[in-house]
Amino acid sequence: MAEWSNWAGTVTSRPEETVLVRDLPHLQLLCEESMLAGRRVKAVGAGHSFTGIAEPTDVLVRMDRLSGIRSVDEATCRVWVHAGTPLHVLGPELQRRGLAMTNLGDIDRQTIAGAVSTGTHGTGARFTGLAGQLTGIELVQADGSLLTVTESENAELLPAVALSLGALGIVTALEIQCVPKFLLHAVEAPASLDETLDGLSERVDSADHFEFYWFPHTDRVLTKTNTRLVDESARAPLPAWRSRLDDNLLSNKLFGVLNKATTRAPGIIPAVNQVSARALSRREFTDWSYRVFASEREVVFRESEVAIPRDAVPEVLRELRSWLARKVEVVTFPVEVRFAAPDDLWMSTAHGRESGYIAIHQYAGRDHRRYFEAFWSMLERVDGLGARPHWGKMHDLGAAELRSRYPKFDDFVALRDRLDPQRVFSNPYLDHVLG
Repeated sequence: MAEWSNWAGTVTSRPEETVLVRDLPHLQLLCEESMLAGRRVKAVGAGHSFTGIAEPTDVLVRMDRLSGIRSVDEATCRVWVHAGTPLHVLGPELQRRGLAMTNLGDIDRQTIAGAVSTGTHGTGARFTGLAGQLTGIELVQADGSLLTVTESENAELLPAVALSLGALGIVTALEIQCVPKFLLHAVEAPASLDETLDGLSERVDSADHFEFYWFPHTDRVLTKTNTRLVDESARAPLPAWRSRLDDNLLSNKLFGVLNKATTRAPGIIPAVNQVSARALSRREFTDWSYRVFASEREVVFRESEVAIPRDAVPEVLRELRSWLARKVEVVTFPVEVRFAAPDDLWMSTAHGRESGYIAIHQYAGRDHRRYFEAFWSMLERVDGLGARPHWGKMHDLGAAELRSRYPKFDDFVALRDRLDPQRVFSNPYLDHVLG
């Protein structure tokens, strides 16, 4: 009985059995036998969720062999991908075929199935999360049967199963609506927090992809604006030395050293943040989309993220700034702010509304609880937010609180009752958030 842990070390378990499935028939037989034996089955990808959404209790399923591109329809740019394909592998594979995903998040270590099932998103007011790019999905049900959902087969289920939380079955393949490959012209520049918040709506609407990072205990932010280009001759990637300096040395190794040092002396964090924020410099480059969207993350942290109505972002950030100014808690990690278009997916954090995302982080070597609890308590005091937690990031909300925030919550639970009445694919986290 081997121990399993997620990347952040926030969830550990000791499943009775670990199975590396060979192929689809093997997985179907495993699910059927587990159902008959009353055992729970959970497919585990890269373990990049901070919550227990992928926690295996009885049978841990590895999907590593169900990986790669299965087929490409060049006429429609639609691609069937096996569920165990990591995003950092999928990007180059699509690129070689002249294609790309429409949008991506800022981490590419997850498998494609794990990313869509937990609601992974990037940024851009005209773009949905990853699950919104799906036109088809296949999943194995508890009795071992294969459920296929496309625009022409069981189409009414697509808004539910595209973002399934892993609660409806084990995803085996996904059809993605891709686009011709494109470049991103990236501009990263320092600014003040108030300047950014005052002009936020215009910045978000005028850019293809806009986000920013605010450094707590300072008035400084780093803005990131990505513009989509199709002219391949415009490609001008960062020089290798600059990439190693900024992304490897400063953003990972030096940042890790700073976090270890400030954990021993947290009183110096505000001063350190002031120095770090003032050291920010502008940089500009153009590269293939999948190389620009994602960044390496070596320093282990804890994260909580909330989706709120886009127009409420300035108010919430100013309230958070006021709380941090009292130095009840000191924080080294920047606060990340992103944006997404509305979608119709039943359990999407952007369901039915333009959304702003605020993500807070705490270094893994420090206690995150007071900071995270204060953040969510603050959100509950602001009227009309209907704050929705990212399914893969830390929160304490249960079914009673979540039901009112998702118009299709009860429909999703009813579908779960139909597809998995014995809760073969459940675990403690899903029991908590779905009831």
